[in-house]
Amino acid sequence: MSVVGIDLGFQSCYVAVARAGGIETIANEYSDRSTPSCIAFGPKNRSIGAAAKSQVISNAKNAVQGFKRFHGRAFSDPFVQDEKAKLAYELVQLPSHSVGIKVPCFYTDAERRSVMDATQIAGLNCLRLINETTAVALAYGIYKQDLPTLEEKPRNVVFVDIGHSAYQVSVCAFNKGKLKVLATAFDTVLGGRKFDEVLVNYFCEEFGKKYKLDIKSKIRALLRLSQECEKLKKLMSANASDLPMNIECFMNDIDVSGTMNRSKFLEMCEDLLARVEPPLRSVLEQAKLKKEDIYAVEIVGGTTRIPAVKERVSKFFGKEVSTTLNADEAVARGCALQCAILSPAFKVREFSITDLVPYPISLKWNSPAEEGISDCEVFPKNHAAPFSKVLTFYRKEPFTLEAYYSCPKELPYPNSAIAQFLIQKVIPQADGSSSKVKVKVRVNIHGIFSVSSASLVEVHKSEENEEPMETDQHAKEEEKMQVDQEEQQKTEENQQQAPAENKTESEEMETSQAGAKEKKTDQPPQAKKAKVKTTTIDLPIENQLVWQIGKDMLNLFIENEGKMIMQDKLEKERNDAKNAVEEYVYEMRDKLCGLYEKFVSEEDRNSFTLRLEDTENWLYEEGEDQPKQVYIDKLAELKAMGQPIQARFQESEERPKAFEELGKQIQQYMKAVLAFKAKDEQYDHLEPAEVAKVEKSANEVMEWMNNKLNLQNKRSLTLDPVITAKEIEAKTKELINICNPVVNKPKPKVELPKEDQKPTEQNGPVEGQGDGSQGSQTAEQNTDSATQAPTEKKLPEMDID
Repeated sequence: MSVVGIDLGFQSCYVAVARAGGIETIANEYSDRSTPSCIAFGPKNRSIGAAAKSQVISNAKNAVQGFKRFHGRAFSDPFVQDEKAKLAYELVQLPSHSVGIKVPCFYTDAERRSVMDATQIAGLNCLRLINETTAVALAYGIYKQDLPTLEEKPRNVVFVDIGHSAYQVSVCAFNKGKLKVLATAFDTVLGGRKFDEVLVNYFCEEFGKKYKLDIKSKIRALLRLSQECEKLKKLMSANASDLPMNIECFMNDIDVSGTMNRSKFLEMCEDLLARVEPPLRSVLEQAKLKKEDIYAVEIVGGTTRIPAVKERVSKFFGKEVSTTLNADEAVARGCALQCAILSPAFKVREFSITDLVPYPISLKWNSPAEEGISDCEVFPKNHAAPFSKVLTFYRKEPFTLEAYYSCPKELPYPNSAIAQFLIQKVIPQADGSSSKVKVKVRVNIHGIFSVSSASLVEVHKSEENEEPMETDQHAKEEEKMQVDQEEQQKTEENQQQAPAENKTESEEMETSQAGAKEKKTDQPPQAKKAKVKTTTIDLPIENQLVWQIGKDMLNLFIENEGKMIMQDKLEKERNDAKNAVEEYVYEMRDKLCGLYEKFVSEEDRNSFTLRLEDTENWLYEEGEDQPKQVYIDKLAELKAMGQPIQARFQESEERPKAFEELGKQIQQYMKAVLAFKAKDEQYDHLEPAEVAKVEKSANEVMEWMNNKLNLQNKRSLTLDPVITAKEIEAKTKELINICNPVVNKPKPKVELPKEDQKPTEQNGPVEGQGDGSQGSQTAEQNTDSATQAPTEKKLPEMDID
């Protein structure tokens, strides 16, 4: 099982994978860890990443980039219409009115749902959408060994992320094994591309005056200028001197040139640099912290490499900014760590994460005619995620809840609606009174709002005790939402203290507690003696999401993506087959005049060369776009002519080696025969008949080898060989099987004579040793000497190295 973290940026993306040894940022097919966020559509297939980036100018109308900013937005959105005018490719409106893994912290519900839909279309199992700054904080904190304990004051760290398209700031509190995001702030349009646009506008004006060119009227010229301006911006970050800008054949075959330096560039960007401080100030105000409370300021993102930006951040906090994290890969690494924490396949150090969603969410519902529409804020600003609440309504019929962001000025675009949720199958009680409906609303781990469940509480009264009618004051309260404030506070405290992985369980417990409290508090005082039995019935919920594609459209997109993947695969195989033909043509044409020159006749060489030239011309004419099988058949035809030549060359290389090995074996066996005839002790145990068999076999093979060598030496190299290397190897193996068992036959083992053991066999006294004790002592001494003798003989063998 593999878990990866994906940082899909505006300009490029990074993929980090969690492995046993830690987190590793993987490289693409070009051995580059950064992959351009670009897709180019060709007539038959797509190009993705670096291959698509190379087509941005040549295939401008079909090379799509910067699509991250369009997630979840309406086609009629003013932002989309403004960006649409700057694009080389064309945006169209889909039936769902939409344009179209980490996400910016300012992403709204619709944008997050759009990213989730994209992961389904791509066939990915998304474990969590995590905010970019939260991912950076996780990558920073999980490896820290010196964090304060849970009882101590937390360590506050500010993370500043300025990428190519947006600017985000968050302040996080760290304790050992715990991360809590205190506040976030952002500027959704301030990024590296704004600084690029300053340079582009300057050179458009300068080249227009100097060379009389209307650059913005030609999209390809504008794209080339944008690429050069981006390179110039990066050079100015490392060099304060004047830098040239030269573009050959820029427009109308005119070469253009200009200069720029850092000081002049910063003057032009003064209004952009002034926008760096407000989010920093805002995040401290939201977290209710002072600059002195900040332990460190970590910066990531490519735009933080601009010295002036880094200086503004450092000056605001009054301390040097820290660059301990990889500015480009920190987000992807944090995402991979989060996936590893959520995956059961990895054992990761315990580290709880409390994230937040920056926008307050309110609910709106229909009330009786005299009261109109009622609403209530259910999730405050900077609320934790995941987070849940249980709401109580009194209704006699189905009703609709409409969720919306209650802060339109803070949103990156005007649309603040989230979704509508229709609570179905609501019926009155048996006595005609309003039923109690309990609705659970939550923001899940992805930061997406939903009505997760709804239930109807039915009250069954006994016949013996009649329940009094409710008062008029209570009837008015039936039409209003009842939120248990004590339960809300407990829920918030539990969400802040409990680890993220235990929140779902705690929410369920809180829900049951809320239900128990409501059962106690909702009973009127007159019903003390009545016997009441309640049952809970789950109610169906119909979701009407705003700006999100429906399931039918999503399934269609998934199907189309599968078709395009298959088409890309088939086109790659077709191109590989075509390239194999072209490669074979070039390879054989060179070798026919080189390595293979001696192994092909003049006539065959001319014929084969002519065929190769015809194939080359065919490849660039009618063979330019042919099915895969046509190229396979064409390659087979060429190999039928070239294979014999290649085989003759290969045999000429391998045959001498095979003959040399066979000659060595014959020489070895003949030496053994001569040694046997000379009465060598090494072979004196062999039978004469066996040795004669070895000698006969060696002589026969020698005669066979000499005969084949003579025939082969007389044969031309342009003809097939008389004998092949495989046949020689087979003959060598046959000779070895006959001779080896005889020559390597081991000598028979000779048993050594036994030593005299008379002293050890004595049983009685000898020569006056009549005493039994003396006899026993002698026997013991003999036994000891007998047991020690073998040991003394083996000692020298143990000393040998």
